Amino acid sequence: MAAPLSPASLAQKPIAFGTDGWRGVIAADFTFERVVQVAPAAAQALAQAYADTTPSRTIVVGYDRRFLSEEFAQAVAQAVSAAGFEVMLSESYAPTPAFSWAAKQQNALGALVITASHNPGMYSGLKVKGGFGGSVSPEVTQRIEAMLKDGSVLSQDSSTPGTIQTFDPWQSYCDGLRRNVDIAAIQTAIASGQLTVFADVMHGAAATGLARLIGSDIHELHSHRDPLFGGGAPEPLPRYLTTLLQTVQAHRQQHPTGLAVGLVFDGDSDRIAAVDGQGNFLSSQVLIPILIEHLAVRRGYRGEVIKTISGSNLIPQVAQLYNLPVYETPIGYKYIADRMRETSVLLGGEESGGIGYGHHIPERDALLSALYVLEAMVQSGRDLSDLYASLQQQTGYCSTYDRIDLPLASMDVRARLLEQLQTQPPTEVAGQTVVDCLTVDGYKFRLADQSWLLIRFSGTEPVLRLYSEAATPERVQQNLAWAKDWASQI
Repeated sequence: MAAPLSPASLAQKPIAFGTDGWRGVIAADFTFERVVQVAPAAAQALAQAYADTTPSRTIVVGYDRRFLSEEFAQAVAQAVSAAGFEVMLSESYAPTPAFSWAAKQQNALGALVITASHNPGMYSGLKVKGGFGGSVSPEVTQRIEAMLKDGSVLSQDSSTPGTIQTFDPWQSYCDGLRRNVDIAAIQTAIASGQLTVFADVMHGAAATGLARLIGSDIHELHSHRDPLFGGGAPEPLPRYLTTLLQTVQAHRQQHPTGLAVGLVFDGDSDRIAAVDGQGNFLSSQVLIPILIEHLAVRRGYRGEVIKTISGSNLIPQVAQLYNLPVYETPIGYKYIADRMRETSVLLGGEESGGIGYGHHIPERDALLSALYVLEAMVQSGRDLSDLYASLQQQTGYCSTYDRIDLPLASMDVRARLLEQLQTQPPTEVAGQTVVDCLTVDGYKFRLADQSWLLIRFSGTEPVLRLYSEAATPERVQQNLAWAKDWASQI
């Protein structure tokens, strides 16, 4: 259960856009009054950024299953319409990628989506998508903030309001996803008992998604709407997946043969994780190498593989097997999406679960990733962990990975830690010599035993983010423990 909010934490915060939208606590800083100020500013910023290439005045408005999401979306639609834009308002919840898809398919200026993604239930948010089908650049969100600050969009309703039309966000999106995979083969495998599929939609916007795409033989967990997300958060992490893990394990005991898989979707269905047939959690660090092989070998796709600095070292190893170039970015899907618009890309993925495809839209899409996972299993006839072990064997690279978020006492402590890294970076971590340090995003120490430790800071709160990959789980925990001890001594 989430901790109670203090009066200080309820103080209204400035409207600021992060790497993927504006988020805030409902009724504290995410209010109807503020939403109807932000929405027309966002529409104007989209028009200023893309009017030269998109003559349309249409804005797509969508929403997830959080508390008051429909009502916030209706308020957005009315405010944007009053500002003179044509509005396509979703008639139901849907995944965020469905609205990015709709923006591109409808030749719209962009989409405004009410969602707080994987955050706990007290939050809501607004994501801004461009008509090309992905997140807008920081320049666009900075323009929104500037307009709000100087008040240039306040009380500027158009003398000719636009219309509001409703639309089904699912049909075109699902049709587009189906074209990428062999749906019939997946359906046959499920119908014959060769494959059993569990889907934990975490009370979020992926609910009904796989059933719409494949059929009704999907065992969906947590499909009912719960704005409190069972007291946790709709984030694809093991601590929120006890029911799914136990369900898959029980299924294996009762059905020792045949393939089984659990698929996990975050609150707005742009992040994915999985559970193998034995009930073991698999992050995107495992799924990305499997998907690279599937797309390159069984689908015949080519193109660049994009990874963030926190991505597994197995990713470039697998890419090398198929002579695929690799491009590394800072953490944040917007960097991947920007690269996807510049060159031919096979796949771009991040360790937190966001995976996108160059032949789709420049947007992470969990349902498409789920379809590719199922297709890889059906066409190979193998469990996900078997596919992963095969790649480790082929590359000669075996590793495990973990990350933790470490709360700090204050932003002053954060400043002292940052100064220490800048002026006196460690030369040894947990008994291993530091070979080099990458500072593309945070401080990534590559060690003599081929393990690595990444230390990053939250930009808005006193939190230290620690990531490590090594040959054994014990070594990963040693690296993380060393980082925690280092932080506590400064």
